[in-house]
Amino acid sequence: MTGLLASAGGVQGIRSSHAHVVGTLGRQIVGGSFPPGSILPGDKELGETFGVSRTVLREAMKTLAAKRLIEAKTRVGTKVLERERWNLLDPDVLRWRVETGLDARFIEDLATMRLAFEPEAAALACRRATGEDIARLAAIVEELGDLGHDRTSIARVDLKFHLAVADISQNPFMRATSGLIETALAIVLRLSSPAEDAEMIRECADNHRRIVEAIASKDEERARATMRAVIELGATRTQSALEEEVRVPEKHPHPEV
Repeated sequence: MTGLLASAGGVQGIRSSHAHVVGTLGRQIVGGSFPPGSILPGDKELGETFGVSRTVLREAMKTLAAKRLIEAKTRVGTKVLERERWNLLDPDVLRWRVETGLDARFIEDLATMRLAFEPEAAALACRRATGEDIARLAAIVEELGDLGHDRTSIARVDLKFHLAVADISQNPFMRATSGLIETALAIVLRLSSPAEDAEMIRECADNHRRIVEAIASKDEERARATMRAVIELGATRTQSALEEEVRVPEKHPHPEV
């Protein structure tokens, strides 16, 4: 997972020098401080900036290169790659993308990716779910409908539901989309959440319950449709909240994510 929901809940781990360099430079690149095509400062300057050894810095650069954010060029330096080459399925890159600013296109693109995978995961679950699997999903839906949720807790339960469907599909590629799902829910946590209203919590649980009912009845088309409806509703509400935030930013203070 991307760690977005964990950090939103205040769960912070001890960071190594390597992680600090990777995280700081990664955010600066994704956030535009070092735009595509630009050359990063040299090893000596970066080593002094971060107070780390050349060995730590080189390992950090290898990590960022593996995420397709940078590329070392002989006699040129370390170049920031074009956005089209970034590995946006990488959990860290996804997290940095959310942390450094949201826009309508990113939310739309994220929803499009989810729509390409999750309805099919629900359809596969129709074929492969056991009685225990159905009971597991039903229990998560009951947990989702708890009116005592806050923004973070409902997002975590929502994530648990969607990951459970991916697991039940028994397709490992579906489970590999967990970072996309967590990122979408972290955006909801930041901008708009069902936890703000008891009726919205009930609606959220009911919508997910319809997915479970479709899977239990082995109705693949209904499973696809109900999963698609949940994703599209979330994307629409998030887009609306983003537009409202742009109009009146002071009314929507950002929680730490």
